[in-house]
Amino acid sequence: MKFDAPAGINPIDRLKVVGKATDRIEGPLKVTGKAPYAYERHDVAKNQAYGYLLGSAIAKGKILRIDIDAAKAAPGVITIVTSENAGQLAKAKMIQNVAKLLAGPEVEHYHQSVALVVAETYEQARSASRLIKVDYEKAEGRFDLAEQIKQDAGKEPAPPPGGGPPPVYRTGDFDAAFAEAPVTLDATYSTPDHSHAMMEPHATIAAWDGDELTVWTSTQMVAWAVRDLSETLRIPPAKLRVISPYIGGGFGAKLRIRSDILFAALGARLARRPVKLALERAHIMNNTGHRAATVQRIRLGSTRDGKLTSIAHEGWSGNLPGGRPENSVAQTRLLYAAPHRFIALRKLDLDLPEGDSMRAPGEAPGLMALEIAMDEMAEKLGMDPVEFRVINDTMEDPEKPGRPFSHRALVECLRQGAKSFGWDKRQAKPGTVREGRWRIGLGVAAAFRNNLLRPSAARVRLDGKGIVTVETDMTDIGTGTYTIVAQTAAETMGVALDKVVVKLGDSSFPASAGSGGQWGAANSTAGVYAACMKLRGMLATKLGFDPAVADFSDGRIISGEHRILIGDVAGNAGLVAEDSIEYNDAISNDQQQSTFGSHFVEAAVDIATGETRVRRMLAVCSAGRILNPKAARSQMIGAMVMGVGGALMEACAVDKKQGFFVNHDLASYEVPVHADIPHQEVIFLDETDPRSTPMKAKGVGELGICGVSAAVANAIYNATGVRVRDYPITLEKLIAEMPDEDV
Repeated sequence: MKFDAPAGINPIDRLKVVGKATDRIEGPLKVTGKAPYAYERHDVAKNQAYGYLLGSAIAKGKILRIDIDAAKAAPGVITIVTSENAGQLAKAKMIQNVAKLLAGPEVEHYHQSVALVVAETYEQARSASRLIKVDYEKAEGRFDLAEQIKQDAGKEPAPPPGGGPPPVYRTGDFDAAFAEAPVTLDATYSTPDHSHAMMEPHATIAAWDGDELTVWTSTQMVAWAVRDLSETLRIPPAKLRVISPYIGGGFGAKLRIRSDILFAALGARLARRPVKLALERAHIMNNTGHRAATVQRIRLGSTRDGKLTSIAHEGWSGNLPGGRPENSVAQTRLLYAAPHRFIALRKLDLDLPEGDSMRAPGEAPGLMALEIAMDEMAEKLGMDPVEFRVINDTMEDPEKPGRPFSHRALVECLRQGAKSFGWDKRQAKPGTVREGRWRIGLGVAAAFRNNLLRPSAARVRLDGKGIVTVETDMTDIGTGTYTIVAQTAAETMGVALDKVVVKLGDSSFPASAGSGGQWGAANSTAGVYAACMKLRGMLATKLGFDPAVADFSDGRIISGEHRILIGDVAGNAGLVAEDSIEYNDAISNDQQQSTFGSHFVEAAVDIATGETRVRRMLAVCSAGRILNPKAARSQMIGAMVMGVGGALMEACAVDKKQGFFVNHDLASYEVPVHADIPHQEVIFLDETDPRSTPMKAKGVGELGICGVSAAVANAIYNATGVRVRDYPITLEKLIAEMPDEDV
């Protein structure tokens, strides 16, 4: 189905099932432990062996020699995989991880995979890995982003890997406009390296049947896994099957194949039996990817009445040679109006573990800086921070005048949030509200994330009992995909929700958009809608009805006086329809599609210790039709929790001499717990965006984190008068600047 908005008669608009707060249909399986995750699939392949991965002990250099003799002789050891016996491996063309998954002889980062021990038990494999002796030739590495920025000073940003224009965007004459502006701001902000810290580790079971490979794994993108594993192992995609029905969190960490998938496959091939492998948390944090640290300089120029005339946002981040920068300037290109603009993105070569996608890559750290800068500028102007954002709203792409947004309700989000949160009670002067030993402050930030359109396919089966079965390789990373897919099929086919069976996460099913980039819900359901509409046409045609006017309701197809059960039309043989959603270029080119929101936070800071407590949180979202408000709210509050973590505690501590993340476990990489999070409220604007998909929906999974950290930072400033521009906002950064007061 080629989607040309706006759609005509659309069964989704009936909203009998779609748009309703609905419990997750797979929920009982998860709460009873019956939903099998990748490492728990004991039944899928007989005689499973266990793998344990050995990572590099250095961050940069060469492997001179690997002695595996003692390890091979250890109890229970079946085989050991190294670069010497792994066979010919290729690097997948579209893969993001720029370092090889298997080290040898070069070592490109700490904990790059050196060897896999396969044994009868996990304990035997781990014990034997300690017996492997690796001789390294260590090389000098680059591990300090600030130092690399100093060395890069004055240089023009380099083109991205593979060529293309330099990552610099100019509109108007920023330098002149900024110099002439009556009120200006020039400030630098920094965000640290972050880890995804999802609950389920990277895990895979791999089994060969002759030259055919099946992997039961935890991946967000099944089709990508097939493509990249096929290219890496040099086997035809038809010889490969990837199965991933349940995923215990990803946040971008499982977008691409990682060491668990590759090494389980290599180990199984050498061991000639199935191998299961789960990465330890230390390997996850240093081996698989993370959100790279950033340094961001923001300059704003404004008239005295608060109208921005000039915006500059420069971002620096590090990654392995050939890797991409963290696109912290992305939102600034589209969020606020100003005729004169300068946007620049610089990537420095570092030898730290790879920087890669993490929830709202680019916008999450970018808004951590931009939305503090907007508050700082509002204070200089003597304006309310909400009003300052409102008057600088724009209904068209600031870099492409005349190109409108398909739908933009940022002002509505700010206004609704201010009213619901009690923003009128905020005191403009910082540090003026006190409750006992606590200073109280309110903060706000705008939220922004683009809406991305991706082709997505599905297969729909209808049997003689009227049961609709949906098959698509779409994944559910804990977001409620099973349920919104079922809701879509039920609404489109006119059946009850309990008449729909959903099968996900199998490469033998049609390829979907996958779970990532906030595109999963809107695109995957649009693909299911396309397949269901094709099935509706088949049913109507079989009966001689006009597909354009035939109605489907209560499990029946209705035309005039005819009301026939769809199961009866399908008969014993059943009917199968397969289709995909594809988008007319005009859908994405003629108008800018984005999602918007606002975040409001109340924070309390202890005047003696600097301890910060987030006391209230509110998010207001503009993201098209909300397919399942219950699941969407869960997405939002989870993202808001991550935003609190980014503001107050999360940071990978870099050993700048040895080149690795020191706090590589969940004991020392701190994330928020229940005691850190107060009651959270979420408001979804009642709206649709007909130009997005036939569902008229967009994504919310990443919008929810965008701006949260800045709202927390702004609340802390309002409470204390201490402005921290270096995340996370920890006790020592506050105490150093807070005035002495009586407790």
